Amino acid sequence: MPGGRLTQQERQQIALGLADGLAYAEIARRLDRPTSTITREVMRNGGPTAYRADLAQRATSHRAQRRRQSEAKDPAASPQAHGRDAEAVRAYEEVFTTVLMQSGTPKMMARVLSCLFTTDAGSLTAAELAQRLQVSPASVSKAVAYLESQGLVRRERDERRRERYVVDDDVWYQSMMASAHGTAQLAVIARQGVGVLVPDTPAAARMENVARFLDFVSEAIARAADQAREVLHTKPEPALNGGG
Repeated sequence: MPGGRLTQQERQQIALGLADGLAYAEIARRLDRPTSTITREVMRNGGPTAYRADLAQRATSHRAQRRRQSEAKDPAASPQAHGRDAEAVRAYEEVFTTVLMQSGTPKMMARVLSCLFTTDAGSLTAAELAQRLQVSPASVSKAVAYLESQGLVRRERDERRRERYVVDDDVWYQSMMASAHGTAQLAVIARQGVGVLVPDTPAAARMENVARFLDFVSEAIARAADQAREVLHTKPEPALNGGG
């Protein structure tokens, strides 16, 4: 049943496929499932190196129970705009959160960032975030403080004087530039090691090569980010209809 929920047995087959180094597409073919289903299943449950069938099954049951409890409290909560599929949106937010976590963002911070990015307004109040994520306001406050320190979120007041947390279009540009700066700093430290380790020795040569590599990467990141920055402020071209 390609359209139904994954079973425990299917999850075990996914785990075996990952252990054998199979691609998502091959695992999907063997299970007669869409590749996107396998990708989403793996990414929302630890990624290819940490996926476990039993934990994935338990997590899915927990998410379903949490959704039922949320709907029981407020059946009309979180209506989806533009005809979006609420389940698909939730699943995508979980995948996005997992990828952010794999890149080094702590879990709660990743959840908040994913939630903000997937809203049309790009901003939410603390109360709205707490309700959507089913967490305490204190957890939201701690996550926002971290994201703000990283330059990923800013605060502003709306017309009702409520504090809102906002993701700017320039967030990814600033993130890339911070990465370029950090890489450049590593290059500086690596080059300092050349003198300490005595030039023309194997260790010094290794550190010089590291420094040259990091210099190149840092400059390439900064140059690419500057060249592509305007893309963040450009509206995508409307999709063309197939008909004439």
